[in-house]
Amino acid sequence: MSQHVAVVGAGIAGMCTALALSKQGHRITVLERDHPPPEGNADQAFFEWQRRGAAQFRHPHAFLGLMCSLLEEQHPELLEDFFRAGARRVNFDEIVPPHLQTQYAPEAGDEKLWILLCRRATLETVLRHHVESQGNVTIKNTTYVTGIETTSDPLTLTGLQLTDRTNDNARSVFEADVYIDAAGRASKFRQWFNGLGANITEERDDAEIVYYTRHYRLKPGVEEPNRHENPPAAGDLGYMKFGVFPGDGGHFALIICLPNGESELRSAVKSGEQFDAICREIPGLAPWIAPEKATATTEPFGIGEIHSVWRNFVADDTPQVRNFFAVGDASARTNPLYGRGCSTGILHAHLLADVLATVDDPMHRALEFERRTHERIRPICEASLREDKNGIRRAEAVMQGLPRDQATNLKKWFGLAFGDALAAAARDEMHVFRGMMRTFNLLENPGEFLNDPAVKRTVFRYMLRGRKRNGQARVQPGPGRNDMLAHVASFQTAS
Repeated sequence: MSQHVAVVGAGIAGMCTALALSKQGHRITVLERDHPPPEGNADQAFFEWQRRGAAQFRHPHAFLGLMCSLLEEQHPELLEDFFRAGARRVNFDEIVPPHLQTQYAPEAGDEKLWILLCRRATLETVLRHHVESQGNVTIKNTTYVTGIETTSDPLTLTGLQLTDRTNDNARSVFEADVYIDAAGRASKFRQWFNGLGANITEERDDAEIVYYTRHYRLKPGVEEPNRHENPPAAGDLGYMKFGVFPGDGGHFALIICLPNGESELRSAVKSGEQFDAICREIPGLAPWIAPEKATATTEPFGIGEIHSVWRNFVADDTPQVRNFFAVGDASARTNPLYGRGCSTGILHAHLLADVLATVDDPMHRALEFERRTHERIRPICEASLREDKNGIRRAEAVMQGLPRDQATNLKKWFGLAFGDALAAAARDEMHVFRGMMRTFNLLENPGEFLNDPAVKRTVFRYMLRGRKRNGQARVQPGPGRNDMLAHVASFQTAS
């Protein structure tokens, strides 16, 4: 049955929700606080579009296999629009490192193990234009949702109080059949509902990091460094994580992620010169920003207050609000360092579209959507949270001069030994590498590939080699913390 659906937020989760629902014949109105993208090419969108509602807009993004395969299956015409705008496809056989190529033979499912390379500004602009071309979708820009209208017993959302950003006196109430919160980190719906007596609980954990981004463009005629011929372009030095994110049109970004306690390094990376000086000390990053290879297009900029967030919209088997659903970051948020947000956002959008298409009763709809969210999204969030906690422990150990991943009891030793063996096996064995890539690309629940008896046998065999030997697979080439601090100090003195 066709309904009028209001979607709050025109980010990736909101646009994917609108697109999925438009395919079912619903009438969609998207309410967006920001201005639309500027007319012009991808560079104009990146440098000129003011996206205050998306704090991570200019930070690099990873568009993983889950998102890419969903686009390929559900929206192939949109995918072609991305390619025409300069986005690039990297298939699984291109990701397999050279030393595993002799073991590689295509298997069913490999066709989903591909990634899309482009800047978020490019993707979001193309996505916005594609959604706008659907005849049953309307986007109202510069429109703030400043309050809600409800009825009680049970609490039901019946309207949205709107304010025009360009005219504070232009206020109205917007009514629809179904309301979807895709407002991300800035969403206020939970506070509004709880203020009316709802019990929407929140689980929140601080990743205790901040990361900094700087964008570059390859000089004319220069090709990207070969990912297989150079040291890894992403890794973890214990006190610092780093990575390269290739984009479209010769653009790419470097990130440096630091624990909150690394005050000297955090201060240094705010300077463009020192950011580059630090990156040139890391073997995997140096080939990208050699002076003859690339030019910086932005100064470094950071994002902090990074939390894992999970919101429970059902309490004691009772939906807390009827006719309301939250998708993407408004419902579940992971550390953006892992690049999972866009993929979980589009997955969440399609889960909701399926529920609205198959369940009519408002209470049963809410319960079914919560069940599917727990089944598909929760495992990804829990895995991300574990990675956050492990990263916090490693960083604390490095800052205190202690060995990383030191076992304090037998259970922890076994877990660390298994992790070392898994990393070593994934480096050497094609079937283990493929399994890890399926987890990385969110095509199965985290670690599900470990249920494969062949993978288990391989990892246990590697455990017999001992942690010392296996641990080398985790070692990233790069300076130790003290050496990097000394380098920063010498650079500052010379400057």
